[in-house]
Amino acid sequence: MIRLPDKHLEKTYAFDRERLAKSELPIITVAGTFREDLKRLYGLPNNNTARDVVFSRAHFSMALALANHVWKGEPKPRKAWMVDPTNYVSLEDWQKITLTEFIGQTLARNSFLHTLKGVVDKFGRDKLPILDSITPPLLYLTEDITCPILSFHIAAGNILAKQGRRVVQMVTDPHVRPEYVTNAMLDNIMFCVFDERTQLEFFEVAALNHISVDPRRVVVTGPPIDPRTIAARKDKVPWRSGMLKIAVATGGLGTNSYEIRQVLSQLLPHLRREPCPYQVVLYAGTQKDIAKMGHDLAKENHIPVSDISRGQGRFRIAYHPQILDANELLLRYVFPWADGMITKPSGDMAYDSVAAGCFLLTLSEWGVWEERIREIFEQEGMARRAEPDQLVTQLSVLQQAINGKSWVESAMFEALKVDKSFLEGAEHILKVVKSADKILK
Repeated sequence: MIRLPDKHLEKTYAFDRERLAKSELPIITVAGTFREDLKRLYGLPNNNTARDVVFSRAHFSMALALANHVWKGEPKPRKAWMVDPTNYVSLEDWQKITLTEFIGQTLARNSFLHTLKGVVDKFGRDKLPILDSITPPLLYLTEDITCPILSFHIAAGNILAKQGRRVVQMVTDPHVRPEYVTNAMLDNIMFCVFDERTQLEFFEVAALNHISVDPRRVVVTGPPIDPRTIAARKDKVPWRSGMLKIAVATGGLGTNSYEIRQVLSQLLPHLRREPCPYQVVLYAGTQKDIAKMGHDLAKENHIPVSDISRGQGRFRIAYHPQILDANELLLRYVFPWADGMITKPSGDMAYDSVAAGCFLLTLSEWGVWEERIREIFEQEGMARRAEPDQLVTQLSVLQQAINGKSWVESAMFEALKVDKSFLEGAEHILKVVKSADKILK
């Protein structure tokens, strides 16, 4: 047993290992920590104000989406269980975790360092220093699992596949990094991909790296989306007039913070107008400094900040220092409410926004995969690039009716009639996992 920073985590460590072994659907991801929620789940003393380390909302929310699809509202460990080995990194290695988060946040928030981020990406997620830290807890947690493991992070999937474990790896974006094909020749791993284009790209990247892949083991499923996000579209009607409800959202690392400041600086002065043209929610996630930015800008513009749980109020902020609670705020109070989302075109925010029936104005992309996501939704008429420094002017144009319908209304209409296969990704992934028991060796 490795030495953990908190004695209560030793109990959750053993409990998680046991639940994974007994679960019909063991799920592994690498997104950050949710230690206090684990302790609360197991009835141990916990601190609801402690800050989580977060690398990615996407890898957390997608994994949770699959679990929620199986649980149908209430966690059922025997049906599915989700674990992130980052929760159990040893005390000796913990500095590597915080350093990785710091580097990610620094790159994500500084446009001048974006080119450096591209250099970092060339080394791949399989070569990050965090991998040495998560490998011991990952192998311990999964040691007794006998059925295929569903992985939402390629680093975890590759570690397990090389150990001979049977793995179903989710390719979370419509883009194939070289590290996805590293172990694709093995007969104990298979892959779920976004669409046919991503499937073809997978075969192409594998061939260029001289790796042979069995076509049966690369399956088109669509993206994994939480059923509660899909439910948010149920009573949504495309905007035609009146106040436009806009959510401005960051990602797991506080990405696009400079653009978010520009957007809020554009929008907030107009919230004093009568009649008020907008209602705005800032989703700061687990990023305290972005939440503070929102409060500071509201104060400068003499706009009161209403409680996030209220449907009323011209400006609200969704923030929590822990990823599970922050994600719940997004699912409960943002997606069902918003007409449109202003956020980066990531595999979590963009997928979820469209699934919830929102139009999408995209901030700067974080990488090639986000450029591809933006292109997909632009081609479907659901998204456009945001102009953060001229956002109010842009919105006024997009709200104008041309031939009887504004772009805002049309984009919401397209999102609400998105192809059914896009919303059924979770079901398709579960079918692949079930079939994997017979396909994988």
